[in-house]
Amino acid sequence: MKIAITGATGMVGEGVLFECLDNSSVTEVLIIGRKPYDLTHPKLDELIVKDFSEISNHSELLKNYDGCFFCAGVSSVGENEDSFTKKTYDFVVPFATALLQINPAMVFIYVSGNRTDSTERGKVMWARVKGRTENALMKLPFKGQYNFRPAIMMGSKGQKNIKTIYKILGPLIAPFFPAKTLKLKQVGQAMINAVSKGYPKQILEVDDIIQLAKN
Repeated sequence: MKIAITGATGMVGEGVLFECLDNSSVTEVLIIGRKPYDLTHPKLDELIVKDFSEISNHSELLKNYDGCFFCAGVSSVGENEDSFTKKTYDFVVPFATALLQINPAMVFIYVSGNRTDSTERGKVMWARVKGRTENALMKLPFKGQYNFRPAIMMGSKGQKNIKTIYKILGPLIAPFFPAKTLKLKQVGQAMINAVSKGYPKQILEVDDIIQLAKN
């Protein structure tokens, strides 16, 4: 299968990229980003854009991909609801909508977050915004659309982009809550399996991701 990935310069995107490059069922990987990722691999290609709204100009390239793993995102720290909405909902949903026009036969996977608020009415700002983003994406008629909600994650060997908090918390928490701690390798495996096999839920919590990674 052929997979496109956003956010490869971030922790989740880089971990998912590593798994895609290592997985024999993935034949080609395209990084979509605003700056290059320093890696050479026979499977790997890059599409550098100034703005994600430019993807409509690359329809001939993108129409051949089986899946898109949207791993790009920003922290809500220091953001208000308006600014976080612009950097989350207004970033992801137009991108996915444009991609749908190019290739409705692909599977679109969005990396959301643990405790995202599907009601869009809770007290936690980031959870409301991500819930609104998930809800909008689930209405798009892709072949498949899934929202992953990982919690504490542990990086893969060789990763350069691992958040300090995960470097500290991952190894400390994993022995006590192994069922709730994800390896990024598992996240990547689950995404690949979602494209090839599907999953009965569109919203995948940690337990769902672990289960799908085993399939």
